[in-house]
Amino acid sequence: MPRIHLVMTVTIYSRPGCHLCDQMKAVVERVGRSVALAVEEIDVSTDPALEARYGSEIPVLLVGGTKAAKYRVTEDELRRILSARTGEAGEAGRAGEAGGTG
Repeated sequence: MPRIHLVMTVTIYSRPGCHLCDQMKAVVERVGRSVALAVEEIDVSTDPALEARYGSEIPVLLVGGTKAAKYRVTEDELRRILSARTGEAGEAGRAGEAGGTG
């Protein structure tokens, strides 16, 4: 059976000059070297609605559209988050494969 590689979408809400944002981006970049990630960076300072929603919590990390972390995340924490989310996706995907060999 061919192995399926899922690409996880991660979104980082940040703003220029935010050292915690830079740290989170670096963690995501390092993890992305070994895990298939599609990374989207959004500058909250360009949108008043985003600034109001996320401005006091930045950086905010979303994985698959769901808030996963704010302020800080370590490489190990991010790997656990991604593993949990891909496990959920993998289980849903495998449910549709049942009975295919019989």
